[in-house]
Amino acid sequence: MFHDIPESIKKRMQYLEELDTQDRIDGTHRMERLRQIPPETGKFLSILAASAPKGDFLEIGTSAGYSTLWIALVCQLIGNKVITFEILKEKAELARETFELTNLKDVVELIEGDARDYIPNYKNISFCFLDAEKEVYDDCYDLIIPNMIEGGILVADNAINHYKTLKPMLDKALADERVDALIVPIGKGELVCRRI
Repeated sequence: MFHDIPESIKKRMQYLEELDTQDRIDGTHRMERLRQIPPETGKFLSILAASAPKGDFLEIGTSAGYSTLWIALVCQLIGNKVITFEILKEKAELARETFELTNLKDVVELIEGDARDYIPNYKNISFCFLDAEKEVYDDCYDLIIPNMIEGGILVADNAINHYKTLKPMLDKALADERVDALIVPIGKGELVCRRI
């Protein structure tokens, strides 16, 4: 999977990595920055997604589509689709450009809107990446877990660098008897839950 990344995807990943780095050093306002995962977290997501059972793949918080690209690599491999949600119009437009330039429109469905309004429609979630505003994590967790199939995987970003803000949700997940969960110190910290 990592050895055969199409050139169009590699090129777009590199462009978004450079844009994200620039955003972090030039004073771009927090809500306008891409705030995307680092490449090692992308690879981690790909490996986990490739291990997920057959079912719906969701992503909550598309931004410019960088993490979506890592999940889409798996979808191409296994013949699945990722449904990704972005609430901010400007970022959704950038994500559309990403999926157009990388020829991934057949494996990526972008929904512009609040994921919390849509999650209840997906009853067979097998993989979900949560990387949105931290204030919605708890709501999203409560909507996702009941709709996950056995062996399904939820990954939530920023479990270490936003630990204080996310602590109530993290504590809930770590104590939840419906999942096996741990925090993995990769990137900004990933909460990984596997549905029992």
